[in-house]
Amino acid sequence: MKYQLAIFDFDGTLADSFPWAASVVNQYADRYGFKRIEPEDHDVLRNYDARRLMEHLGVRMWKVPQMAMDVRRRMAQEIDKIPLFSGVSEMLHALAASGVTLAVVSSNSEANVRQVLGAQNTALFRIFDCGASVFGKSPKLKSVAKKCGIQPERSILIGDEIRDADAAHKVGMAFGAVAWGYTNPEALQATRPEEYFIAVPEIATCLTA
Repeated sequence: MKYQLAIFDFDGTLADSFPWAASVVNQYADRYGFKRIEPEDHDVLRNYDARRLMEHLGVRMWKVPQMAMDVRRRMAQEIDKIPLFSGVSEMLHALAASGVTLAVVSSNSEANVRQVLGAQNTALFRIFDCGASVFGKSPKLKSVAKKCGIQPERSILIGDEIRDADAAHKVGMAFGAVAWGYTNPEALQATRPEEYFIAVPEIATCLTA
């Protein structure tokens, strides 16, 4: 088995939350005083990492924690609008059946993650470490691997953002990039991920080989 531990990002990796986020982002732009995002901006912004995106929009770092809390609360109220990507449940069950340890590290809340996954999928995961700050995933990755008793080099973070790649590589963990998330595939491939997945079922095929 190539990896003993698979840690998943949530939004844009397991859950298709971008359409919802795009529908509410300008409400937060007005509330927190950053640049509004128009539909024609999305293609360009999908090439940016989180830091460059925040600089482009004029997001003030000190406002991010409160804004993140507001967004999580709003999502909880509209959680029925956040579906899993097609094939995610089958992929997770295949990984668990093969003996891969599963975990989630996300900036979202644990309650939101569990609600979208559903009881059957939630039961497959050993650890949920949620509420990560924008640039705070590295310590959580290290902590999850330690709690699972699995070395980082036998672990992989699967995600859809450049900051996911940076966080994984910072702790000596492999990064698996997904082509269906928010970041443009070309920008994500530029991070030189150890694995690259074009479709959800490829994750189980790769990790259980």
